[in-house]
Amino acid sequence: MVFALGFVLFALCITISVALHECGHMWAAQATGMKVRRYFVGFGPKIFSFRRGETEYGLKALPLGGFCDIAGMTALDELAPEDLDRAMYRQATWKRLVVMSGGIAMNFLLGFILVVILAIGWGLPRFDQPPATTIGKMSCVAQQNVDGTLQACSGAGPAQQAGLQTGDVVSAVNGVKVKTWPEFQAETQKQNGPFAYTVERDGQTLTIPVNPERVTRYPADGGPGREVSAVGVGSEYYEPVKYNVLAAIPAAGAFTGDMFVRTLQSLAQMPQKVTALWTAVTGGERDPETPVSVYGASKIGGETAERGLWNLFILVLASLNFFLGAFNILPLLPLDGGHIAVVLYEKLRNSIRGLKGLAPGAPVDYMKLLPATYVAVVIGGAYMVLTLVADIINPIKLFP
Repeated sequence: MVFALGFVLFALCITISVALHECGHMWAAQATGMKVRRYFVGFGPKIFSFRRGETEYGLKALPLGGFCDIAGMTALDELAPEDLDRAMYRQATWKRLVVMSGGIAMNFLLGFILVVILAIGWGLPRFDQPPATTIGKMSCVAQQNVDGTLQACSGAGPAQQAGLQTGDVVSAVNGVKVKTWPEFQAETQKQNGPFAYTVERDGQTLTIPVNPERVTRYPADGGPGREVSAVGVGSEYYEPVKYNVLAAIPAAGAFTGDMFVRTLQSLAQMPQKVTALWTAVTGGERDPETPVSVYGASKIGGETAERGLWNLFILVLASLNFFLGAFNILPLLPLDGGHIAVVLYEKLRNSIRGLKGLAPGAPVDYMKLLPATYVAVVIGGAYMVLTLVADIINPIKLFP
């Protein structure tokens, strides 16, 4: 039940993010004197609508986005004579840029607000985390009670006795490569006698033999215990840093800058992820760094809610808003960045014409741009479908 509620809540938050993206366009257009004819959340059949002033507001049946209809977005729009002077394509360049950037700015603002909430409520995670299989605190090996608590123990554990050090990065357990801490734990626990870790230390690769201890471990769901091997190590992990209200603002600003850079890097890698997504669809291992669809993101939201990890829920939602904002910057129609590119082209072209003593040129003919637009839509649509199928067949697993 908690998973379902978290799933629905995250999907609703995505819908709100998209709706506010369109609000960014609408409010900017209204503030600069343009006419907004319609503002709808969703697509498909209309559920209801109402009119306030010159704008019709409403909700449609399919919550897959939304739209803001600004009069005269292009010269192809049919306009009433009285609306001609307010047509968007006839406005000053700065006004058009403000309107087209409004949605992008709204997503970044939402992401920033979520990061501030995260900083105050739970703390901001650190991006400088050590590799996932880095050895942290070492201790003796304690037996576990049925209720999950650990019994008292003393002395050095097998890891310390073997010469492992805090900061060692384990790359293999008894010859089996490991990349995550759960993989490290699973391979360690299955050993039945002395074995060796392959570790990276100060630029050197070392093989360190270890003699584990056998202990009983009980699953979190209360099932029967099982005997496993243990060596007495924990992972190296930097805890999130919490801030008060005043300190959260600059900290969130710096964190947002880091996330923006990472988002741009993810965008640049999207074409390379097609192969990884196809591998996931055809039965291979799912790369956790591949993109997710709305369904996949909502599933992650449900899983984090189910485990009470609301900090991760908020972080994923903030990341999604940064991605939506950055994705819309791409200079491709029908994205906002494509319209911004057209506006900048017209401004540059008219400036050059002005230097030559010529009158401004006609607005860009969007009909000539339709082939490129269709290509972008088809490629983007195919990518979204591939991502959705991967999320259904082989979803990303944040938790073991």
